[in-house]
Amino acid sequence: MAGFLSLRFLRDAIRSTQLKSAPRALARSGTMAPASMSRRRYNSSIHAPPDTSHSIEARKALRTHGLVPPVVESYELQAQRCMKQLNAKASNIEKYNYLSHLRNSNVHLFYRLVLDNFTTLTPLIYTPVVGEACLKWSEIYRQPEGMYLSYSDRGNLKEILQNWPKPNVELTVVTDGSRILGLGDLGINGMGIPVGKLALYTGCAGIRPEVSLPLTLDLGTNNEGLLNDPLYMGTRMKRVSEEEEGKFLDELMVALNEVWPGIVVQFEDFKNPFPALEKYQHKYSCFNDDIQGTGAVVLAGIISALKSSGLKAKDQRAVFMGAGSAGTGVAKQIVEYYMKEGLSEDEARKAFWFVDTKGMITNDRGDKLAEHKKYFARDDNNGLQLKSLPEIVDYVKPTILMGLSTIRGIFDEPLLNKMAKLNKNPIIFPLSNPSSNAECTFEEAVKYTDGRALFASGSPFQDYVYKGKVMKPSQGNNMYVFPGIGLAAILSKAKHISQEMIYASATALSSTLLPEEFASGMLYPSLDRIREVSVIVARDVIRTAQREKLDREPVLRDMNDAQLEAWIKERMYDPRKEDGYLELMRERNEELKREVEIASFEVREKLSAKL
Repeated sequence: MAGFLSLRFLRDAIRSTQLKSAPRALARSGTMAPASMSRRRYNSSIHAPPDTSHSIEARKALRTHGLVPPVVESYELQAQRCMKQLNAKASNIEKYNYLSHLRNSNVHLFYRLVLDNFTTLTPLIYTPVVGEACLKWSEIYRQPEGMYLSYSDRGNLKEILQNWPKPNVELTVVTDGSRILGLGDLGINGMGIPVGKLALYTGCAGIRPEVSLPLTLDLGTNNEGLLNDPLYMGTRMKRVSEEEEGKFLDELMVALNEVWPGIVVQFEDFKNPFPALEKYQHKYSCFNDDIQGTGAVVLAGIISALKSSGLKAKDQRAVFMGAGSAGTGVAKQIVEYYMKEGLSEDEARKAFWFVDTKGMITNDRGDKLAEHKKYFARDDNNGLQLKSLPEIVDYVKPTILMGLSTIRGIFDEPLLNKMAKLNKNPIIFPLSNPSSNAECTFEEAVKYTDGRALFASGSPFQDYVYKGKVMKPSQGNNMYVFPGIGLAAILSKAKHISQEMIYASATALSSTLLPEEFASGMLYPSLDRIREVSVIVARDVIRTAQREKLDREPVLRDMNDAQLEAWIKERMYDPRKEDGYLELMRERNEELKREVEIASFEVREKLSAKL
């Protein structure tokens, strides 16, 4: 408090030095700026937001006294008002907008609400509602969130990143908007994905919101609807070539790691994610959630399903409807698991049949296969070229039916009936997002398999009562693993994120099912326990990083598992324990120190010029 008050008079004294001109003066002089200025530009718009939970004393100290009604409210009253306002909204997109505003105006209250109402609010801040938000992003835009880097910015990315108003960024989620969920090329409208993902990092794994950066690359769009939309806020040009994007990403990765050394980078919703992942995964601390995160969470569900059905890896035959990068990435992680269960790589690979828009993928189909499809292309089809999903299911007689096609309803009643005839407990995973693109609903999977399906979806579905029994769907949402992976990489200071670390997240997740959850047919733990799950995932990922000598935090190496779990929990942001007033005081202290530093620098420059 004393430090804060002692700086106030300095702020008043230096106002006449026209602080806002300081950055321009520095640019003109060419003189080296103070270190803190090179990491964070002065932002005169940052103020302590008025909050009805602050005491009168705090309001006076923060100079917010009189800016809110006089009542000092408890969290319970604030939460009651927020939930009443939220529930009064007529549509999900209105609820999304309301929660976005709350996150930007009172971050601690927002995350406390999320933790206390996790299963209710997460569908509103991420899938499925984030899909609608992205479609309408330029229409519903109200205030800046995250950073946008345009293709015209190349050569200056490092300088632009330094405009970010938070000094210590440890994690970024970056998208180029080229393949948002199952919705296609949305350009900069894809910003809803990094924003939503990072909200889940905070909600699920306790990564502090101020150390995260939502980042969208404005590299053009091939979406004619957006290019012709007067409200579209991205650059109006066709998407750049893969080669041009590759060079842009090279500059970006260097810039990110120069501005924030060791930053964890999560790539998200790139149409062609493999080149960046292959180029950077052994050089930087980065991963691709669409390929690796999806693969890990689906693998965890498969492990649980096999345990539930009593079947072995060697007995499985999987048909994948959809052969994009996410689908083949998922299958490769299951191949890795099968190999650890005793199969050869060739045996494991041949347990998968992929289907795309042209039918079953084979080596002799006659078309040029994308590189990522070649690994699973069949060479044992004896010239047979099957076109439709039903005839492929008849041919393969699969135990597993996996959907990553974004084709709503392609797992129809006859197909699900067939799976139920072939298997006592058919494994049905319609993973496409959002819910409107799912290959089947939970209700359909239950009804058309006589309640025997082992089910997991990518987006949430409601419970369904079948023959008097309440059936609960499992959601194979990536939020089970990616927050723990990111948390582990940050805490262990991982040099890079290896495939073994990703695999560890899957086995850790599968180990968190409680006996009663498993007995009820659930393939994933309750989302109400997401923070508990994230701790276990982070613990096992850190242990794997240590075994592979990829960690740079030696203090963790001598801890046993219980000590490591406790250490992780202590470092997780918990809005229920935050003293918002004290944090605001710290932020204002730092802000005033920067003002003094900038003003002092400008005064010295003016004196030097006069001399």
